Amino acid sequence: MHKLPLGPLYYEYSRHNEPRLTIESGDSVEVEAEDAFSGQIRSNDDRRDKSKRPFGNPQTGPIYVNGASPGDTLAVKIESIEPLNGQCATRTSDPNQMCQWLGTDCHHGTHVCPISDGVIHWSDDLKIPYTPMLGCIGTSPATTVPGTGPAGPHGGNMDIIETCPGNTIYLPVYVDGAFLYLGDAHAAMGHGELSASGLEMASRSVITVNVLKGKTIEWPRIESPDEIMVVVSETPMERSIAHASALLILWMEEEFGWDRWRAYDILTHVMQISIGYYGIGTVACKIAKEHLAKPSVL
Repeated sequence: MHKLPLGPLYYEYSRHNEPRLTIESGDSVEVEAEDAFSGQIRSNDDRRDKSKRPFGNPQTGPIYVNGASPGDTLAVKIESIEPLNGQCATRTSDPNQMCQWLGTDCHHGTHVCPISDGVIHWSDDLKIPYTPMLGCIGTSPATTVPGTGPAGPHGGNMDIIETCPGNTIYLPVYVDGAFLYLGDAHAAMGHGELSASGLEMASRSVITVNVLKGKTIEWPRIESPDEIMVVVSETPMERSIAHASALLILWMEEEFGWDRWRAYDILTHVMQISIGYYGIGTVACKIAKEHLAKPSVL
């Protein structure tokens, strides 16, 4: 297995950065990544200093995948995500859209939580199950260089809880080698990421990467043992829901033999929606695999 330790912190998905690692399709990689605060918060007394690190969500990479070409798809299986230093951190100093109702006097709210025995110790009395996910994972576009704040067709800052161990993330390939980046792990996160900070942690993740030759997708897809889903990030959020649902319908038509209008019908009744960071309109629209059996014609 390859190992990619902590190194330069990248705040964009760029094809212009020198690859730090070159792998073959089918290889596994252990990747170390810094937390969303660029390592600036390690205790409750620490504060985020944007004069030194103005951007968030630093990424580790890029990983060059031999054989990946424009028009292919990268299938990234997340095998595991572990805390790098046994803790996670969050803060509540950016109420943003909540100010209309809550006011603007929100305190900094730096909050560091130990992680042990599969539990996040949020306080002496309250514990949260350790349910890690990658806030950011993406490939590099061919013509633009997006930052690590938004999400897009390349992936990026999706902040969706399904980018978790056991699931496979499908990402479009735009340039030779794909130039894969990842980071911004969370020890846990609720739907919507209300304060714009999950329980952020430096991480050690193991991924397995495969190239799907000639398989072209428009937006990221995720497959879990029990569901398939499409992720879209647009505003307003209702547009994301419509777009992701349509792409899920077309996926059902292409690979599972569904008539698109029958798929439209069944999704109306069984589709589930997962919400990433609400401020950028990220959603995953999904269907359980048990519902994917091709229906008989009525």
